[in-house]
Amino acid sequence: MLTGKCAVITGANRGIGRAILEVFAKNKAFIFACARKKNPEFEQEMRVLEEETGCKVVEIYFDLTDAEGMKEAVKEIRSYKRDIDILVNNAGVLSAYRNFSMMPIQEVRQTFEVDFFAQMEFTQYIARLMQRKRKGSIVYISSIASLDGFFSSYDYVACKAAVNAAMKQQARELGQCGIRVNAVAPGIVRTDMIKDSNEENLESILDAVMLKRFGTAEEIANAVLFLGSDMASYITGQVLRVDGGTNPPKSVW
Repeated sequence: MLTGKCAVITGANRGIGRAILEVFAKNKAFIFACARKKNPEFEQEMRVLEEETGCKVVEIYFDLTDAEGMKEAVKEIRSYKRDIDILVNNAGVLSAYRNFSMMPIQEVRQTFEVDFFAQMEFTQYIARLMQRKRKGSIVYISSIASLDGFFSSYDYVACKAAVNAAMKQQARELGQCGIRVNAVAPGIVRTDMIKDSNEENLESILDAVMLKRFGTAEEIANAVLFLGSDMASYITGQVLRVDGGTNPPKSVW
């Protein structure tokens, strides 16, 4: 589905980002795999993936909160002189669960710094490259917490809701240049991001999931693949729930 296309994926070394990378590779994309720190093991795995799929993966390292590092990363991407067809904004952080009255404002600022402000800045750089060719697809990884306001901390819920709103405005503005902007809102997916979550709380959510199971990273990646591909050529400004049919449970959680 992505033959001849070039994709930039942030947070590509683990979890949902890694699943997106692998699904894109299987679909023959040229991939800029963005991660925070250099990782020889990750690079070795990418060479194996290239042999298995015939794709090309270029590792790009930078910290989203380092403005100068981000600029250097964009310069490195530009040096390959390839049109950018797809940007997947996946990198992010998840704070420990706290209710609103106990949430330190500094933690709120930190979540927004990584999950909102840094993503918007990086998207500006990549969108400018897309605008030159008047084409492209941008996909944000949001969360159903942004829509339902449950099972996550206040800062994460608010931040992902801000991402949804920004996405819609971007879709309106960039649509004039043929660039589509959408978001995927996963439900509970078992990745290392939630490995420290309270298991009893997690299991209690299953009653609210129509399919009675949590999702997999690959299932989220397949939705991103669809929105990034030409199969979704008339879809923009949308938040696609990929959550097994989750409705907020009637509980204090």
